[in-house]
Amino acid sequence: MLKHLSLKYVGPAERMQFEFAPRLNVLTGDNGLGKTFILDIAWWVLTRTWAGQQAWPRPGRARETKITYSYEGRSGSASEIEANFDPKTEEWATRRGRPGMPGLVLYVRVDGGFSVWDPARNYWRKRSSRDYDEPDRPDAFNFTPGEVWNGIEKSDGQWLCNGLLRDWVAWEDRNSREFGMLKAVLRGLSPGETEIIQPGSHTRVSVSDSRDIPTIELPYGTVPVTLASAGMRRILALAYLVVWAHTEHQAAAKLIGDPPADRFTVLVDEVEAHLHPQWQRTILPALMEVIKGIDTRDTSDDAGAYANIQVIATTHAPLVMASLEPIFDDTRDKVFNFDVVDRAVTVQKFEWRRMGDATAWLTNKDVFNLRSGRSIEAENTIEEAASLMKNGHADAANVRKIHERLQRLLGDTDPFWIRWVYVAERKGWLDDTGTAEA
Repeated sequence: MLKHLSLKYVGPAERMQFEFAPRLNVLTGDNGLGKTFILDIAWWVLTRTWAGQQAWPRPGRARETKITYSYEGRSGSASEIEANFDPKTEEWATRRGRPGMPGLVLYVRVDGGFSVWDPARNYWRKRSSRDYDEPDRPDAFNFTPGEVWNGIEKSDGQWLCNGLLRDWVAWEDRNSREFGMLKAVLRGLSPGETEIIQPGSHTRVSVSDSRDIPTIELPYGTVPVTLASAGMRRILALAYLVVWAHTEHQAAAKLIGDPPADRFTVLVDEVEAHLHPQWQRTILPALMEVIKGIDTRDTSDDAGAYANIQVIATTHAPLVMASLEPIFDDTRDKVFNFDVVDRAVTVQKFEWRRMGDATAWLTNKDVFNLRSGRSIEAENTIEEAASLMKNGHADAANVRKIHERLQRLLGDTDPFWIRWVYVAERKGWLDDTGTAEA
């Protein structure tokens, strides 16, 4: 579990510091302020690999820059580690020696790619012919969007991952334990009880494609997974990789004689990406629940395979924040808001409080900081009308102009429109037909 992260002269700010909560951490704020960057750094801290482009020092600060972090591994301790940038090698250097064991790590990237780090397959390997550990670990499993579906093949013909399409069909044909887990995860990640994602029978899609393609049963019919919507494909890929990462880790740990990891860290960039508002209200709590409940049959107390699950997610969606109100525990969860103050990026811990609904989150000055949930034109017109009502003195032409704009922009049942008509009638600005006086 990632506990502490401190950055100096790297990223969008001169300094950034985080004390992460053990269960859920949500990063909010405007575009371009560093939320995805922090996920990239968190991935590197936990795995010592980069999921994409590595982090670079701020110009002219290469010799001063550093990343300081700590995370709790298998031993339960969390010592602080400092990484410095070496301008000559253009790499981040840490102290020599074996790093901690963070457990399974899954990074859900916004571009449709995923990264998986498995301590049984990606941790340092001991060379049997030598009396020391080789510190050059193999890379993590970095999936492009296509590789999630079609698999990853090494240059020597070895398959690191079969991919969603082949694994799903194979699991289904065998009615395997993996297929049972996949069905459970898909059900857990479904947007609601009226739209359960349920696997159907695999089928052929094209005469030019000899593969059997998995299908899902939706309220309007059976859909091949390759033809599903962008949001549905992201959820299918997420469900598959949760099951794949778990089952492959269990198998690898058994092969090498290690106990399986009891920690699972999930990094999610824009958790709401491609999802309908109905789905935005459920996705983050649902993701935490499906990982918590995966593979309960392997434990005596039905507690699931992972005793410690940490999620770090970014969002721009007020509905995602509203969805957390029933489950948020400020002893285990945190929200960090990114903002610009005096032309500098800052990060502040948001003091959690329930807002009640998505609109209240949208207009909260410490999170999304919008003036309202309306269009900009309606927002500006309402401000003009409110000023007019407050001052009480207005020429007929201005009243007519504002009245017509409000009439065009607001619905008949809009609270401000009702208030405007009431005040305007009392002030004599409207005639008997409700039209602004000429």
